[in-house]
Amino acid sequence: MNLHALRVFHTVAKLGSFSGAAEALFISQPAVSKALKELEYQLNIQLIERASKGKKLTLSEGGQALFEHARSIFAIEKAAIEDIKSRTGLKRGTLVIGTSTTIASYWLPPYLANFCAQYPHIKVEVQVANTAQIELALLECTIDLALVEGTPTEPHIISKHWQNDLMSVVIPSNFKPTKDLKAWLNKQFWLLREPGSGTLEVSVKLLQQHGITAKNSMQLGSNEAIARAVAQGMGVALLPNVVTEDLVQLGKLTRLSQKNNEQLSRPLYQLHYKDRPSSHAAQAFEKSLFSE
Repeated sequence: MNLHALRVFHTVAKLGSFSGAAEALFISQPAVSKALKELEYQLNIQLIERASKGKKLTLSEGGQALFEHARSIFAIEKAAIEDIKSRTGLKRGTLVIGTSTTIASYWLPPYLANFCAQYPHIKVEVQVANTAQIELALLECTIDLALVEGTPTEPHIISKHWQNDLMSVVIPSNFKPTKDLKAWLNKQFWLLREPGSGTLEVSVKLLQQHGITAKNSMQLGSNEAIARAVAQGMGVALLPNVVTEDLVQLGKLTRLSQKNNEQLSRPLYQLHYKDRPSSHAAQAFEKSLFSE
């Protein structure tokens, strides 16, 4: 198979644009079209549905299958290059970590500090996004590993349990729940994270397990925004304890105690793309995550 043509196809499929692929690969748009036609001729299959002007480019069934293979091939290519570059005793290189806002703010800093102290010549970058966006970044090989709350939906992503994050239902300090707490909570206005967030996924599951449905709700883009909105009396929320600790200590939020002192928690996961061998820097950082 012509790897140049495959790279052109992969770029077109990833960007959803012939012109975008031409710009990214520094070739002309006719050259992009020619490479795709040659690849389709070689494989005897249509890869891209020829959409009418103005409509979004879509892949055929065969094109989608080839895109999955191409993504793995170029992930391995990138890993091979990184592996060769990293064979300098971790004296240079880059490590890109994808993570959620909460983990980046509260859980990750001590691990970053220890890693940077041990490997001062490794450049570390942290990309913050929700779980769905982090999964996509892993598949596109723009990050080396990830730390998230939600479980992956992509079969090409491997998850490993890292640790548990304690959570509590928090309410404004001036709210007075009734004795029938479940019924009271079902009537409240809930503040939730946006679709794609690992916090939202876990929160909905935990609430359902306790017979609570957030019928009336609003979505906000960060746990910190939700915590402060609850403190202002807008509603109630299920949030990680690390996020709400300061506001609880200041008396602006109240945590509801669980029945029989049962503690709510969500698992935190470390993710990596199974078709991409880890660089030495990624291996060293992953080892530090599980060394305690």
